[in-house]
Amino acid sequence: MNSNIHLKFLFILISLLILGLAQGDPEPLQDYCVADTTGQHSFFMNGQPCLDPELTSPNHFATSALSRPGNTSANQFGFSVILTSNQNLPGRRTQGLTLARVDIAPDGLVPPHSHPRASEVATCLKGDILVGFVDTSNKMYTQRLRPGESFVFPKGMIHFLYNVDQRSPAMAISGLTSENPGTQIASIATFTSQPPMPNKVLEKAFQIDGQEVTRIRNHLQG
Repeated sequence: MNSNIHLKFLFILISLLILGLAQGDPEPLQDYCVADTTGQHSFFMNGQPCLDPELTSPNHFATSALSRPGNTSANQFGFSVILTSNQNLPGRRTQGLTLARVDIAPDGLVPPHSHPRASEVATCLKGDILVGFVDTSNKMYTQRLRPGESFVFPKGMIHFLYNVDQRSPAMAISGLTSENPGTQIASIATFTSQPPMPNKVLEKAFQIDGQEVTRIRNHLQG
């Protein structure tokens, strides 16, 4: 009996520890924290110190970083993502959010990827965008977005955005629920990791041969 009580107590402690670790960005302890990006400092809060509130201005809470389209020809997929950061929007510091401008060329694709630390809501502002994600039971959720329509990608789920228009570019604005959401493009992470993932693993996982592994690697590495 005492042994069972001990095991139950240990299970509760472990569960509480796991739940304590599985949290999003920490809650701010002040109204705001404008990132001080002016130079080297000896004291850091989550990577960067905060400006003295007396030195802040409205400009710290505004940005034009997302006002200009990105270069969708810079990669083989035909997309560009511009993110807000502590450099271009220092007032977002400790607020637990990131904004992104997503430009997609005609027939372009933001390939399947995930954000390990954030959920995302994407709003189409221009064009016709097919979006979707796959949950952990391998169920696919897809939707066509037209200007003004939005779609949520749950945290950590693999998702994509595809411009179905063959002639005109598309554009979306996304909000992510982390100051540092992280991004892993599934194909890039799998085939171009350093050091490389063993060929035999890729052959078995994707049911392909060694020549196909080499061809995919070479193509993704540009």
